[in-house]
Amino acid sequence: MTGKYIFMAGAPGSKWSSVCKNIYFSPDIDQSDYSDARTYHHSATGSRQLMHLGAYFDPGMEFGDWFDQMDQFHPRQCEIEFDKPFSGTGTRIIKSHVFCCQLDYIKANWPNCPIVLVHRSNDACLGWWVRCGEFRITYPNYRWFTDLDHMAQHIDYQNHELVRWAHGRGADWTVIHNNLQLCHRLGLAYPPPEYRQDYAASDLRVAVI
Repeated sequence: MTGKYIFMAGAPGSKWSSVCKNIYFSPDIDQSDYSDARTYHHSATGSRQLMHLGAYFDPGMEFGDWFDQMDQFHPRQCEIEFDKPFSGTGTRIIKSHVFCCQLDYIKANWPNCPIVLVHRSNDACLGWWVRCGEFRITYPNYRWFTDLDHMAQHIDYQNHELVRWAHGRGADWTVIHNNLQLCHRLGLAYPPPEYRQDYAASDLRVAVI
């Protein structure tokens, strides 16, 4: 299924970074967007772990600062931005919170590239994001959300748009239960054995369109 890109969409606190991390080390993924500066460790799971890695594309970030308006740009301009952090080979994961509101544009212009949707309830998202460090999170940059009320509003809106779009596309949230099944759905070789994730145990759900 996988083309040049895998697009990932999820609201802050959806644990979408864990979904990304547990397919990122597949040998089929281009990992050249990795750098120490593009990482964040936190202890929300009980022990300090690397949770955020690789390029994020969002307002206020190194890449994708204008992606909240990407539907006003030519697809080629978007691809130039997608490719900026990469220099290797393999499928490139392009992840942005604002993709929740750009899904029609993405599917229309990259119809052969899968979109991975990650969803949790609004309250679960906000609570997890706070537990992971809220505005002290050093990567990605969340300072443009200004305060908790603003963040809560964005989580509510992004989740609403993601679920609305998924429903319109007939997304089935019941068939992908773990990262190995996700890799199979995406046509990726499995990552090393230390990368395993059960989505129900992580209190999240995943669909692919």
